[in-house]
Amino acid sequence: MDAGVPISAPVAGVAMGLIKEDDQYIVLTDILGDEDALGDMDFKIAGTSEGVTAVQMDIKINGLPTEVMARAMQQAREARLHILGLMTKTLPGYREELSPYAPQHEEVMVNPEIIRMIIGPGGKNIKAITSATGASIDIDDSGRISIFAPTSESMRQAKEMVMYYDQHAELGKNYNAKVRRILEIGAIVELLPNLEALVHISQLDTNRVEKTEDVARLGEDMMVKVIEINGDRIRASRKAVLLEEQGIEWKPEDTARPQRDRGDRGDRGGRERRGDRNDRPRREHRD
Repeated sequence: MDAGVPISAPVAGVAMGLIKEDDQYIVLTDILGDEDALGDMDFKIAGTSEGVTAVQMDIKINGLPTEVMARAMQQAREARLHILGLMTKTLPGYREELSPYAPQHEEVMVNPEIIRMIIGPGGKNIKAITSATGASIDIDDSGRISIFAPTSESMRQAKEMVMYYDQHAELGKNYNAKVRRILEIGAIVELLPNLEALVHISQLDTNRVEKTEDVARLGEDMMVKVIEINGDRIRASRKAVLLEEQGIEWKPEDTARPQRDRGDRGDRGGRERRGDRNDRPRREHRD
């Protein structure tokens, strides 16, 4: 085996056979397998145009003369180069993409906490995915999911159905959300499956809103823009979408929550500074 042969080079293989009677012999070049059943040697050799990558041999005689081995290697090289030439003529270079009908494999990472949702009660969800797409899915506790699909379309569908349960909001993106809860301070909307956001009452409309129910109605759709992502907490705005429709571009600072000024406690107005403890009268002297 030639360690210097690049593994990405095209590889072809041939089978060499031998018919030997006393001192006379004939080396056969075949790729069909007849030399194995009828001959005295089964010598398979594979390689690229640059060298040999693999060999395998079975013999049915006692010993093999060096000249027979040399002859077999030379004929195998000639046959290998001939096959490689036909391969190159048919397909001069590698395809940039796999055929859409070729088997596919892909790995995705999801939040381990949603694995139970992907599997579903009694495996209901994962069975539905494999049944609809024909793909095989292997789930690891770390969140790594391996998808094996028979075609590219099957892979696309399986991946989409798996990732349906692991959604992430994008800052500044508009979503056609559904109102799930009505609160005094605003509305809770579902941006994506299992992903909710708060639309504060001040972000429900361009005009002042007295009650959340005046704008948001349970179960109805609402176009909103994600204006803040803070860990698992997401804030969205209908007002930003309405302003954009009027040609006013949304900027993050426009909807940023004001930061409270946490200055020196001793600088607070309206309160006198407490005296030093040493200046206070002792307890027994107080009235």
